[in-house]
Amino acid sequence: MAGPFTVAICGCGSRGLDAYAPFQTAHPELMKIVAGADPRPERLEKLRSTYGVAEERCFSSDEELLSQPKLADVMIISTLDRTHVKNALAALDRGYDVLLEKPISPDLGQCLALREKARQTGRAVVVCHVLRYTRFYAALHQLVERGEIGALVTIEASENVAWWHFAHSFVRGNWRRQDETSPMILQKCCHDMDILRWLAGRKCLAVQSFGSLDFFRPENAPAGAAERCCECPARDGCIYDAGKLYFSDPHCGIEHIGPQWPVDVVATDPTPEKLRAALKTGPYGRCVFRCDNDVADHQTVNALFEGGLTASFTVSAFTDTCYRTVKLTGTRGTIEGDTAKNTLTVIPFGGPARIIDLKEEQGEFSGHGGGDFGLLHGLFALLASGGTQALTGVEASVESHVMALAAERSRLEGGRTVDLAAFEKLAIP
Repeated sequence: MAGPFTVAICGCGSRGLDAYAPFQTAHPELMKIVAGADPRPERLEKLRSTYGVAEERCFSSDEELLSQPKLADVMIISTLDRTHVKNALAALDRGYDVLLEKPISPDLGQCLALREKARQTGRAVVVCHVLRYTRFYAALHQLVERGEIGALVTIEASENVAWWHFAHSFVRGNWRRQDETSPMILQKCCHDMDILRWLAGRKCLAVQSFGSLDFFRPENAPAGAAERCCECPARDGCIYDAGKLYFSDPHCGIEHIGPQWPVDVVATDPTPEKLRAALKTGPYGRCVFRCDNDVADHQTVNALFEGGLTASFTVSAFTDTCYRTVKLTGTRGTIEGDTAKNTLTVIPFGGPARIIDLKEEQGEFSGHGGGDFGLLHGLFALLASGGTQALTGVEASVESHVMALAAERSRLEGGRTVDLAAFEKLAIP
């Protein structure tokens, strides 16, 4: 193919416009954004001014964009969770190949319907499980495939969401309510379910899960706490005070990190003045103990795979920083990994341990440890080859969604063991 692949972005939020669109700047020979849609005028203005998209190709709704004749080679769908499948089905009908933000859908029947539609159309549907494209997990998978620790026996994994990230995204933010988006174990952790399935290299048979929303509840609010931080008499002693978080906190305050995520979610192209205005009236200025959130703030999943392999996974809001850990045990050794240190430690039985340092070199590596750009490289390489079966195609992704949704069913039913084949069968139309 001569020239770059053309792209339309359906949903110009923090993923579509801030994570994936910058690939055009780094690789104009591979990608050219030619259309987009978002209901927020300021996001469309950024699409026009930063990426040169013509005004007549900027649409104020998903429906308006998807009602047009095919405008590009690829449709990136990065709208909210419950619109993903509707938009993806429409894009496939228009002849697009699709890059779909995860999760596919909180409705397993919709996930299965999209898988079937991809089979029928023969188009590529690539789901944004970006962790597979990082150096860390790609190297870990390669070690397992090479048999470095013999036959795999167990997997232990954890996702540490970080207290400030959880408050931002899952208490005040878009993913705070299951009925509007998805349960946390799907929205945040379908990445992790996908990695467990990929490392296991075999089907998951059953899951069991426990977890709850324990802390971010009204009864845990400081005495006298107000509905909004800016008017709260208890704000000085509260670590979740929005003024401190988005201005001075070293993890996410604009004074330390500048106008990037998560500050740019609170206000587009944020300045101190824009932030103050947004925190006075918008969702990110609310007291974390007085929001309408209902997703779990900690959860554990146990999984049984074919051949007796077992896995355990824990996600928690109550950590200082965002990172993941993993420990694999095999018949001939173990591997331990930590994404914060970006190292893998291989310990063969009867031999010396060796540390594999995966710290990234200076260069183009972007979000998720290089996974965001790695995903796009993989997508365009697939399309250039004429293929449709991606590393994180919809066929593979559906399995992680079955695991996550079955785990949520188990959690809600007090930890009942859920058979995945039976669970999936119930969702087949």
